[in-house]
Amino acid sequence: MNRVAAEPAGPLPPGHLTRVSSPKWGKSLIAAVALAGTNVAIQVQAAEPPGGGPIHAFLRPVPGQEKVPAEPQPESKPEPPKPATRSGGEVSEQNKFYDRANPDYATLQKANESLAGFPVDRQGYVDWMKALATGAIKPLADLHGRHPIQPMDLDVVMKNTKEMPHVLFPHRSHTLWLDCSNCHPAIFEPKAGANPISMGEIFRGRYCGVCHDRVAFITFFSCDRCHSVPNPAAAGQP
Repeated sequence: MNRVAAEPAGPLPPGHLTRVSSPKWGKSLIAAVALAGTNVAIQVQAAEPPGGGPIHAFLRPVPGQEKVPAEPQPESKPEPPKPATRSGGEVSEQNKFYDRANPDYATLQKANESLAGFPVDRQGYVDWMKALATGAIKPLADLHGRHPIQPMDLDVVMKNTKEMPHVLFPHRSHTLWLDCSNCHPAIFEPKAGANPISMGEIFRGRYCGVCHDRVAFITFFSCDRCHSVPNPAAAGQP
């Protein structure tokens, strides 16, 4: 085995290119070295020459460039547990849309009063589906509660999501408190492929954005709540 040692004349800056030549084989090896703050040897292997074994070049560390020990990092403190329900305290700017000059402003029930004790999601916003499941709210099909709610148990999978997981739209969780006429046909045309939904459109308050990001959960912080179906393209599968 032919070995060629290259010893730099002095300290080298990070990213310096050093040429290492083998006089026996006439081969030139280029090694990109970054020796600042390191004390390790870098081995570069060239192509196998005719009639012989591989060429190895070893770069010895620059004298005086001993490895500097890393500074100890302060221990990270665990985050305090997030509350499971909404507190009764006021949220910043929750009352900015109310008319304080209205004589009935004082009797108006504020959001912190009406939502106190409701379950919240990871972002601290009210989790309406959990509130529905736990009985914290009990929607009515009509004003007088004379007719039962008729949920529609139909899931729609939207696959035009590029590298993101596919979107699962569950009709049941929506029709447990909304009638079909709330969404069809004004917001969504009830026909496959007729609604060019995109995140840009949602952020502009269209399609899903008519409710989400406004009264329903914030989509920007809750990608996994919609993008929940595995996408083979995202996993590198054919």
